[in-house]
Amino acid sequence: MHSFDDINLQAIPAGRDLLLMITGGEAHIGAASTAYAEGEGIQVQTTAVPGHKEHVLTAAMAKRAAEVLNRTVTVVMGIHYDDLNREEINRISEITEALLEQWIEQARTEESR
Repeated sequence: MHSFDDINLQAIPAGRDLLLMITGGEAHIGAASTAYAEGEGIQVQTTAVPGHKEHVLTAAMAKRAAEVLNRTVTVVMGIHYDDLNREEINRISEITEALLEQWIEQARTEESR
């Protein structure tokens, strides 16, 4: 069983926009999703490298961050561990979502200062 202690989120401001990079295990680029305001809603554009599954997480994460922070957000994710079972995949999803929520809360606190 993997510990997943090396999964991390790195935030890189790009002017008003934001790049969130989430990696773990053998880091790489598996998928990228950009969420942005259009009209009354948030649109998301996603690109996934063939054979990778990170897009299942990046699209919802980018949309969540863009809605809460009211800015364009790109989430790039590349997480790879060999021979994962369903429970471990679910754990990775939980960890990445928790990292995002922690980062959003921190960002909101800093903005309100």
